[in-house]
Amino acid sequence: MECIDRIAKFITKLFPLWVILCALIAYLVPGPFKPMAPAITWLLGVVMLGMGLTMSIEDFRLVLQRPRDVLLGVVLRYLIMPLVAFGVSKLLGLPPSLAAGLILVGCCPSGTASNVMTFIAKGDTALSVTVSSVNTLLAPVVTPFIFLWLAGTMIPVNASALLVDIVKVVLAPIAAGVVINMVAGGLVKRVVRFVPLISVVAIILIIATVVALSAAKLATVASIAFIAVILHNTLGLSCGYGVARALGMDKRKSKAISFEIGMENSGLAVALAVAHLDPIAAIPGAIFSVWHNFSGSMLAGYWGNRAPAEDKDPAEAPRAAD
Repeated sequence: MECIDRIAKFITKLFPLWVILCALIAYLVPGPFKPMAPAITWLLGVVMLGMGLTMSIEDFRLVLQRPRDVLLGVVLRYLIMPLVAFGVSKLLGLPPSLAAGLILVGCCPSGTASNVMTFIAKGDTALSVTVSSVNTLLAPVVTPFIFLWLAGTMIPVNASALLVDIVKVVLAPIAAGVVINMVAGGLVKRVVRFVPLISVVAIILIIATVVALSAAKLATVASIAFIAVILHNTLGLSCGYGVARALGMDKRKSKAISFEIGMENSGLAVALAVAHLDPIAAIPGAIFSVWHNFSGSMLAGYWGNRAPAEDKDPAEAPRAAD
C-alpha cells in the first residue's frame, strides 16, 4: 500500500509534466485519442465524484459563521474572471470560438486545486473550501447565465443545455460522492488517498483528447491562446487579492480569494466546449489546466515562504487537488 501511495504522489506531483507529454503525443499522433471524445463527460464526472468524496456538511458551516466573507468570495469569483476573459478576448482580438472558450473558462467555478494552493500559501483554507463548494453548487445556474450574457453575441449559446450538462457532470457526481461519504465513511477513508491520482489521470486524458480533436487547427491558434490564458490567469489572481484587500479582508483571507478567482475548474470548461461549441473552444481550458497549476504553485510557494509561521492554522488541511 505504501508503494502505491508513493507512485500516486509521484504521478500527482508531476501533473504538469504528464499533461505536456501526453498533449504532445496527442498532437503528433491524434488518431488513438479522437475516439475518446464521447468519454470526456464521463471522465469529468469521475473527477467530480472524487471531489464529492472529500466533501462533507462541514464544508458549508462558514456560510453561517462568516457569511460576508463567503458571499464576497462567491460574488467576486463570478464577477472578475468572466469580465477579465471578455476584456482579454477583445484586447487580443481573439476569433469568436477561441474567445468563447476563454470566457467559458472564466464562467466556470473554481477548481479544488485552489484549496491546496491556499493551504501552501498559509491562507484561509477553510474559507477557500467553503467558497469552492458554494460556487460549484451555484454553477448550473450562474455559469450558463453569465456565459450567455458575455459570449452570446459572439456565437450561438444554448444556456438550458449548458445548465443540464453541468447538473449531470458536476452536481450529480458531487452529490453522489457526499452521500457515499456519509453512509460509508470508513470505506471512503481507505480509498480517498487514490482520488488525486484518479483525477489527474482523468484530466490528462481529457486534455489529450481535446488536443487530438483540435490538432489540425492548434498550430494556428496556440500562441495567441497561450498569451490569452496567461493574461487571464495572472489578472484573475492579482485582481482577486487586490480587490479582497480593498474590501477589508486580511492577508490570509485575500490569499484564499485570489486562488478561488484565479484557479478554474477548467476540466468543466473543456467538457462543455467539446459538447456544445467548436472543439477549438476547448483549447483555452486545456491550456489553463496546465498553466494555473504552475502559476498557482509558484505564487503559493512565494506567499507561503514570506508568511510568518503563525499565519498558518495547523488545524486546516486541504482537499485533494484536481
